[in-house]
Amino acid sequence: MFGLKELEVLVLRDADTIAAAIRDALAGAGEAERPGLEAAARIVAQAASVPDRELRARWVREQRAAVGYAGPDDESMHAVKALRQAQPGLSLLAAVRLTKDAAAER
Repeated sequence: MFGLKELEVLVLRDADTIAAAIRDALAGAGEAERPGLEAAARIVAQAASVPDRELRARWVREQRAAVGYAGPDDESMHAVKALRQAQPGLSLLAAVRLTKDAAAER
């Protein structure tokens, strides 16, 4: 009997490392550098607060757009096919779940 493959999508973030580097730079920054580094720190904090599901949905949309998919952001066969065309290593199950999750994240 065939087993069902588990779907694992890992979202990687470097925001913590980047935030630490900016804090270190701020600690030794002169007055001229400080405004730019403070702005960068705010941008990194905003990026770090984006939920994983939103990042996955954005990734799905970007992948489909890369292969020319201009259809609706839904769970259609065409949307799934475009995602699998962009990422041939995705199983059908993974592509369906990711497409469904992206459509729900609209």
